[in-house]
Amino acid sequence: MSYRFGLIGYPIKHSLSPWIHGNFLHMAGLLGSYSLYEINTQDSFTEQLKVLRKDKLDGFNITAPYKQKIIPFLDGIDKEAEAIGAVNTVVNTNGKWIGYNTDGIGYLRSLMNAYPFDLQDKSKRILIFGAGGAARAILYTLSKNGFNYIDIANRTEDKAKELKLQYELSKTSLLSLQEAEQHLEEYDLIVQTTSIGMNSTQDSAIVSINDKLSNKNIVSDIIYQPVSTRLLRDALNVGARIHYGHTMLLYQAQYAFELWTNKQVKVDEMENKLLEQLEG
Repeated sequence: MSYRFGLIGYPIKHSLSPWIHGNFLHMAGLLGSYSLYEINTQDSFTEQLKVLRKDKLDGFNITAPYKQKIIPFLDGIDKEAEAIGAVNTVVNTNGKWIGYNTDGIGYLRSLMNAYPFDLQDKSKRILIFGAGGAARAILYTLSKNGFNYIDIANRTEDKAKELKLQYELSKTSLLSLQEAEQHLEEYDLIVQTTSIGMNSTQDSAIVSINDKLSNKNIVSDIIYQPVSTRLLRDALNVGARIHYGHTMLLYQAQYAFELWTNKQVKVDEMENKLLEQLEG
């Protein structure tokens, strides 16, 4: 059997997903291909999906700006993806498109791989910056895996409040960015999920890192371009431990590959290879 996978989104010409899944297929001893299906926002999404249906892919990934827009076109949706409100992976099951979200599990796997002993303690205090799609996935997965002390810091309180109510997080506090900055050292894990630190904001950080942080604190940024964001560099400079975003990219792809093939590939050795790809 030869598998056929793909990615839809816009823009995606520079996506590393073909490289990642090409490696996965090789490691699993499977035949297959992974193609890019770039759908311009000017085109009819409905018509483009009709074309995709005819291609009969075994599975495909979805990235921005279609993670929510894809949902009405699915034949079914996994309960976790439904709770998160976004789909990034579709499995073709006997001609039916079933949607999943691998972001949260991918993040948790990458974090547990980097700091397994620290995260065995479910009483760790966690602070999440942001209340968008990635924050939703990570917050949902962490809470479902027993982490109860998770606070949210966001520019606007409304979206953060919505998350707290939706996931029934009675122990969660909502903080302004200023309040979070003043109490950073109180958190065992600090997770940055916004776009601040990438592209035109590469010299910026969501908050200023103070010298109260130490190796007791883990600072995680899900941005992977650049690999080392301003936030991570500042955290490293004061002695905190850090967690890179490109590892989440790898582990969420690993989980998608499992859903498609029922095979799990080990990705530890791919972390440095992916780093090389990202750094050119």
